[in-house]
Amino acid sequence: MAVEQSLSRALASFQWPWQYEFPPFFTLQTNLDTRNKQMDAWCDLTLAYYRHIKAFTMDVNEAQSSPLFNNSKANRKLSVDFIRLILDTLEKRGNVEWQDTSKSRCLIMWRSPQEWGQLIYQWACDQGLGSSVCTLYEIHSGEYATEQEFYNMEPWMVKKAIVALAREGKAEYIPGTAPDDSDAGVKFFT
Repeated sequence: MAVEQSLSRALASFQWPWQYEFPPFFTLQTNLDTRNKQMDAWCDLTLAYYRHIKAFTMDVNEAQSSPLFNNSKANRKLSVDFIRLILDTLEKRGNVEWQDTSKSRCLIMWRSPQEWGQLIYQWACDQGLGSSVCTLYEIHSGEYATEQEFYNMEPWMVKKAIVALAREGKAEYIPGTAPDDSDAGVKFFT
């Protein structure tokens, strides 16, 4: 119940694009130029929506009934095939990773791991964490991160961001000993 109320409050302030009220937006267009513009608009809307509600995972079958793909006011909703087409396009752009071969669940990355890594790295520098070790938990749920955009971010996304920083030589990812890697850490280099 609390999650639904929180989502309702978040959606009340979400700015839907004009296309969302335009019924043909919910029908895959046959003209290639129009379809490309439509897919761009759906991709942008999907990322903006997930960013606004601060969510990172999608179940495709459940998504069909979400406000994103189901405009009850206009009496329009996307088919599951159309939703998968949008997600496949986002995958090609690097914003989606499928969690299964049936393409029923995916990870939505409204910022790339590199972008998240830069935000986390800046925070670490501001906090004076250079050459010290902290846990991924401290990054996504720690008391010094409460005002950060990555606060309450899902642990897998934090790990991807830290791995991206490690590739740039700005951090070292330290695997945890727990089966779920919940005690993993990072050492920042400044």
